[in-house]
Parts: sequence; C-alpha cells; structure tokens
Amino acid sequence: MNCTSCHLNGGRQPNAAPWVGIWGAFPGYRARNARINSLQDRINDCFERSLNGKTLPYDSNEMLAILAYMHWLSKDVPTGVDIEGRGFIRITAPQPPDMERGKKVYADKCAICHQPDGQGQYGPNSEVIFPALWGDKSFNIAAGMARLNTAAAFTKANSLLGKAITLTDQEAFDVALYFTRQPRPDFVKKLQDWPKGKKPKDARY
Repeated sequence: MNCTSCHLNGGRQPNAAPWVGIWGAFPGYRARNARINSLQDRINDCFERSLNGKTLPYDSNEMLAILAYMHWLSKDVPTGVDIEGRGFIRITAPQPPDMERGKKVYADKCAICHQPDGQGQYGPNSEVIFPALWGDKSFNIAAGMARLNTAAAFTKANSLLGKAITLTDQEAFDVALYFTRQPRPDFVKKLQDWPKGKKPKDARY
C-alpha cells in the first residue's frame, strides 16, 4: 500500500478523500482517540493503520515533504471551507450486505485488477499498480477502509477505472463486505480506540 492507493490521483480525486483543502481542516477533534489531532497526527494514523507501518517523526524530511505537498494542494482553499467531493460519498444498501453475492461481484469485476487472491498487482520495481485488498500487504483491521461503510462508498465511486460507475449501491456493499472480512493484519493498539465512546457500528472490533 501507499498513500495514493486510497487518495487517488495524487490526493486530488473527488470522493477519494482528497487532500485539497485539508490544510485548513486541522487541528481537529477525533472521537477515535478522543483528543485534538494535528495534521501530523492524522498522517501518522494512516501510516500505522492504512499502510500498516510505522509513524514518522514530525521533523523528518518525509513528514515535512508530505505537509508541504498538502499545503500546496490547499493553497487556494480558504480555511474551514469544504471542497466538493471531500471525503467519500454516502450510500445505503437496499438489502443487508451478503458475502456470497460480494464474492461473485469481486470475481466478475474486481479480480482482473486486484487479482483473484486479493494480493494486487505490482510493477518491476515493486511499485503498487493495484493495491492488495487483503493479506499481509494490505491495510490492517484498524484502517478506515476496513470499515464496511467506508469501503463500500470508496468502491462505488472509484472502482472500475476508466469506466462509468457500474456498481449499484447493493453491489458496492456486497463486495465491500467480502473483501473487508478477508484476513488482514491486526492492530495491537486497537483496544485504545474510542475511549470516550462513539465507536461506529461498522468498526471491525
């Protein structure tokens, strides 16, 4: 996984959690850790969860480069203003999501890119072409994408690259249920999440 596995088109894609305008959205309170988070905190949260990796020192060249890029993307967005397409779309499933239906949707429409075993595709220098959706190289159980609603919304808006949206809301939920429930890394600090409540209903733990 890398940052643009979810934040598509260099963090500029609407409805794929774009970074445009994010500079003016932090600091901000998060119920997940029940405290005010800086943008550095939020970046490191992704490193630990979505990338299943380690945090960056705040003064590291890598952290400063990420911050500089996000600042540049946000330069024309007033502080506190939400751009169109920030975050993810909101969809609902007409019926309860179903694993078997999701398995079929995955085989028919997703496996060609993410592979039948969900392990993704990589280039000659191990660069990510299509990210793994489960297994050791995928996001861990505490990532936002491990939540059903988030995964379904992202899949609905951003799957099947180069084509018009062809998944129904129901198909998006079915296939999201299928791939989010596959084996993936654990997160040892997961029991520290939501210390003051407000845990989402679709959290994996």
